[in-house]
Amino acid sequence: MKAEYSKYLLEFKRPSGTSRGVLLEKETFILQISENGKIGTGECAIFRGLSFDDRPDYEEKLQWLCDNIQQDAEFLKKNLQDFPSIWFGYEQAVFNLKHSGNVYFPSEFTEGASPIRINGLIWMGSIDYMEEQIRDKLKQGFRCIKLKIGVNWKSEHEILQKLRKKFSAEMLELRVDANGGFSKEDAKIVLNQLAELKIHSIEQPIKAGSMDNMAELCAETPTPIALDEELIGITDFDEKKKLLETIKPQYIILKPALVGGFAGSDEWISLAEEQNIGWWITSALESNIGLNAIAQYTFTKKSPMPQGLGTGALFVNNFESHLDLQGELLWFKI
Repeated sequence: MKAEYSKYLLEFKRPSGTSRGVLLEKETFILQISENGKIGTGECAIFRGLSFDDRPDYEEKLQWLCDNIQQDAEFLKKNLQDFPSIWFGYEQAVFNLKHSGNVYFPSEFTEGASPIRINGLIWMGSIDYMEEQIRDKLKQGFRCIKLKIGVNWKSEHEILQKLRKKFSAEMLELRVDANGGFSKEDAKIVLNQLAELKIHSIEQPIKAGSMDNMAELCAETPTPIALDEELIGITDFDEKKKLLETIKPQYIILKPALVGGFAGSDEWISLAEEQNIGWWITSALESNIGLNAIAQYTFTKKSPMPQGLGTGALFVNNFESHLDLQGELLWFKI
């Protein structure tokens, strides 16, 4: 068995706004494992500025994996515990090597027989730009829309009010993602305003790392809270359990590249279900390689909720896509 990796820069079609600033490009690494004439491909989807493993020795660890690819999975997993996106790429490559073609998790999804329902994502920008995106998503048939908020709450609140006047909660599910953009006191006000608009949930209203403050918000909130960044960097099973027991969120959101790949996501899901905490899976600006693998994994988890999967359409130089979005339904191309 041999392995090699290559760096790849994904370029955005249009600068994409988040509460952390505007993104122009996205760095990623493609891992290939070969054995007996077969090749398995995975994506080590590091997210600079957010990933737990955004470290100067990242490529050094990737090379270490390639040099030690003959070792058993448990040994590799133990040594890659602090590099979740590298472990994630390894998992993908191994599954792809086993199933070949563009398949990672064989299912009705990869047979083209059943789709995944996803939410439409609205990027931050001017009011006109955000409203333009919303009109496009509604025209495409989305019944669940997620808006990035936390930059200009007054304007964002106005957009949500307009949307809710036009579409009831029964007609359109609205989710918002603050990326930790509010203080605790501001978050309390926002949570009440969101409740008046029957918003489904808010992701990460305050910055990650303050369990007591987040626990207080989750205990009192009239709008369900979903943890996102709060999960990043928690690799020990008991620590994961403690975090959920302490904060008691209404939902958790899983980005495999940031929470230890498929194995890490499985742990979070099992713990959440034990505590009656809802969950869904989202992508994190992966290329079509990682996105394809995440979509296939997501289908096998059988969540009835709309998932937060991208479509690969953000980049001008993406790899070939094996996914096809029809309305709000994501299908696998046969």
